[in-house]
Amino acid sequence: MYKAPVEDIAFTLKHVAGLAPALAEGRLGDLSDDLVDAILSEAGRFATEEVAPLAEIGDRQGARLVDGKVIVPEGWDTLYRAWAEGGWNSLTASPDFGGQGLPHMLNVAALEMWNSGSMAFALGPTLTMGAVDALTAHGSEALKATYLPKMVSGEWTGTMNLTEPHAGSDLGVMKSRAERRDDGTYRIFGQKIYITWGEHDITDNIIHLVLARLPDAPAGTRGISLFLVPKFLVNADGSLGARNDLHCHSIEHKLGIHGSPTCTMIYGDGKFGDEPGAIGYLVGEENKGLACMFTMMNNARLAVGMQGVAICEAATQKAIQYAKDRTQGKAPGWTGSGMSPIIEHPDVARMLVTMKALTQGARAICYACAHATDIAHTAEGDEARHFAERAALLTPIAKSFATDAGVDVASLGIQVHGGMGFIEETGAARLWRDARIAPIYEGTNGIQAADLVTRKLPLSGGAQVRGFIAELKEIAEQVRASNLDGFGETAERLSASLADLEEATDWLLARLAAGEAEAALSGATPYQRLFGLTLTGAYLAKGALADEDHGRPERLALCRFAAENLIAETAALKDRVIRGADSLAAARMLFG
Repeated sequence: MYKAPVEDIAFTLKHVAGLAPALAEGRLGDLSDDLVDAILSEAGRFATEEVAPLAEIGDRQGARLVDGKVIVPEGWDTLYRAWAEGGWNSLTASPDFGGQGLPHMLNVAALEMWNSGSMAFALGPTLTMGAVDALTAHGSEALKATYLPKMVSGEWTGTMNLTEPHAGSDLGVMKSRAERRDDGTYRIFGQKIYITWGEHDITDNIIHLVLARLPDAPAGTRGISLFLVPKFLVNADGSLGARNDLHCHSIEHKLGIHGSPTCTMIYGDGKFGDEPGAIGYLVGEENKGLACMFTMMNNARLAVGMQGVAICEAATQKAIQYAKDRTQGKAPGWTGSGMSPIIEHPDVARMLVTMKALTQGARAICYACAHATDIAHTAEGDEARHFAERAALLTPIAKSFATDAGVDVASLGIQVHGGMGFIEETGAARLWRDARIAPIYEGTNGIQAADLVTRKLPLSGGAQVRGFIAELKEIAEQVRASNLDGFGETAERLSASLADLEEATDWLLARLAAGEAEAALSGATPYQRLFGLTLTGAYLAKGALADEDHGRPERLALCRFAAENLIAETAALKDRVIRGADSLAAARMLFG
């Protein structure tokens, strides 16, 4: 059974990602160290005792569509109400609408714990939080006053409607349309697919944020508008009115996240209301909806990264416990009676430590991204711009590296279980099935790589990424200068990976400057992994250095293992970045 690793989470937040110095400098208002610990402790308790026990039920029962209504798994409605009443939906929301105004760092830490408990359950609240962010940033005062208080409290949930059957990542070709009405509202028509928690029976209302195109809109993504389309219309006094003209046509039968209803939504076919057309309200300006939606999408990308971290943690815990209990053969040096626990076998130990290193690295990357977001919001001028760029740089890495790690770690967890890992009763397979969607949605990891290389590396003319690499080099130098026993070859290995990262970065920036986008994009995915592995080595080293007075030698041991066993892959990845484009171009002939 999952147990929230509150101590590891708190340590990473404070001493690796930057929460402790931010608190010391007074950057986060009245937030105190004691309050941070209290929030994390209670979130951990709730995730361990309330969320995790219902994960298996959610996977086994799944969400069901019955007579046009989506029924969630047994116990999930009670769980959601307890979660909302605990105030967890409101952590980072504006106090103007009932939120607590806390840093994103605390929210992503809580999201990790919810998703480790049950990723399928946590998806609903995650989308609501994103919808709250988008509406807060871009909604009119009337819309915010009407909808935000109940969305922030969790009384109503929210969704994001982008994808259509013919339009996945290419939103410029979407067909959903909007028609203006004289009263200032719009009528929405179209079909959206893969809508997470698009319909359910947990809350009284569901607030959909829907992308659609006006009749006179420019072609492509420049002609997309964003609309708020509630399941039930809201009366002037705040009470619920008539059912809007939208409904769930079907739900997907998926590889994983079975308890999360993934819906096909139909807008404006005349099923409800006096005339066809779902009533919608413009969010932001006409034809500028994609910019509004990106507020939600960028936050969602970090949240999806946290899903990767969460699966890593849950899979690692499950595998370690199984490896301690399962006996098989006799490991080298085993002196006990009978067979030894498989955790004593070197190959099993290697897998488990690899899982733990990837978990800790992915966690630190995501928390560092949240920290940059928080400081960007509290700083001013050049400092605010610097941290906003840092958050932008880290977002695609956090999303992609952490979700790839989630799949890899869950797969290793199955391997540790052996044949029992392939049997559903252990729960190891569920974690892999749940993890597999995360590298796909909210922008596939290939799209994240393209964004990283073509949009984020050139920030400030490349000064942002080069400055970041310089900061990471300082960590390597601190390791080299430290008197800590047990670092082994960490300083040398980390410096080598940083040199690989720097050389690959310079090469990509040169290709972009020369207009050679295809060559740069050919190496984008290996570059993204190169960056993530290097950050893993650097952040584990930073944690080991910070832990000098805490008496946790395992942090140092994990850092050394990662440096001497995992991050040397960066040399091969650099080679793929710099030398892989020509062979890829030549190999396209394989597809005719």
